[in-house]
Amino acid sequence: MNRRVRNVLLALAGVCLAATVVAVLLFVRPLTVEVVQPAANIPVQVFGLGTVEARISSSIGFEVGAGLVELHADHGDRLQQGEIIARLQSAEQQARVAKSQAGIINAEAAVKRAQAAVDKAIAVLTQKEQRNKRKQALLANNTVAAEVAEEAHMEAAVAAAELAVARSDREVAQAALADARSQYDYERVLLDQHVLRAPYDAIVVARHKELGSVLSPGEPLFTLVAPETVWTLAYVDEARAGDIRVGQAAQVRLRSQPRRLLQGQVTRIGIESDRVSEERRVYIACDGCPQSFHLGEQAEVFITTAVLDNALLVPEAAVTAFDGAQGLVWTVDDGRLRQQQVVFGKRTLDARLEIVDGLPDGLQVVSEQAPGLREGRRVRVAAKPAP
Repeated sequence: MNRRVRNVLLALAGVCLAATVVAVLLFVRPLTVEVVQPAANIPVQVFGLGTVEARISSSIGFEVGAGLVELHADHGDRLQQGEIIARLQSAEQQARVAKSQAGIINAEAAVKRAQAAVDKAIAVLTQKEQRNKRKQALLANNTVAAEVAEEAHMEAAVAAAELAVARSDREVAQAALADARSQYDYERVLLDQHVLRAPYDAIVVARHKELGSVLSPGEPLFTLVAPETVWTLAYVDEARAGDIRVGQAAQVRLRSQPRRLLQGQVTRIGIESDRVSEERRVYIACDGCPQSFHLGEQAEVFITTAVLDNALLVPEAAVTAFDGAQGLVWTVDDGRLRQQQVVFGKRTLDARLEIVDGLPDGLQVVSEQAPGLREGRRVRVAAKPAP
């Protein structure tokens, strides 16, 4: 055997020896694995991104149009309900109010005149009826002619008709007075519409016009919000939103205050989800919101949907064939690896799954996927500290 052949054989022997060593290390030597430990009092949270909003937000203006002559509020001011915050030029409307007020005076005088006519007609009727009675009595005694008695009767009938006309005129005058008063009330309402008052206790978010501007009816002048109705609108993935309920505790982290967690609770859950992003709208009311706020500011929301008193949680990365409800995990059974299909319940925010069924007693669950995991291989357990 020459030297070249000997070198080739030695090389082949070395390769075989190395392969044997690798095979022993990979498939024969026990593998060290970590297993999950039961955990207690684990919060199950759902994460959402959103913005700061206000439930009561209003763009307010005048119901009539005119020039703006007074402004008493600006950005950031706090208003009390009923406080005057702006006025429009109202000289023309004030003249209409004065005219309608004069119309009331005229109508009242007409009513008085009509009432006087009624009183006069009543007196005349009383006189004519008394004269008619005397003439009729004299006619019965043949003291006066029949023509005189008939004339007295006709005069009494005419007086009664004149009284009815006078009473009708009085009703017309009273109706005219009621119309004049209604017109006055209407003009006063229009005059009041030249004054803008705060509809509720509010903060001015924006002022859209300045003095001298001519406003159209309904054109916004201020944007107001009720500070006690400020909340956070969070968008939560539909796949994680199934356990969210009104009243659950939540935490809010504002982008401007990343080191502060505001405590709150779920106040409203949107009935309609976003069809494009497949997200659900969840509204969080803050228990101790800061006095200053900025509508539209981004916020992170953590909603606590449950607390697990005692649970076995496996990282989602250690699960294979996971379909959202069940999957395969590696378990340690009497010192050897075995794959086991289990059923999962809750999912924590750090992507751990609660095993609720399918795990026989005595089996331990491997906490991570590692090279060399195979069915039946011997393993040595290095216990992982409980979280």
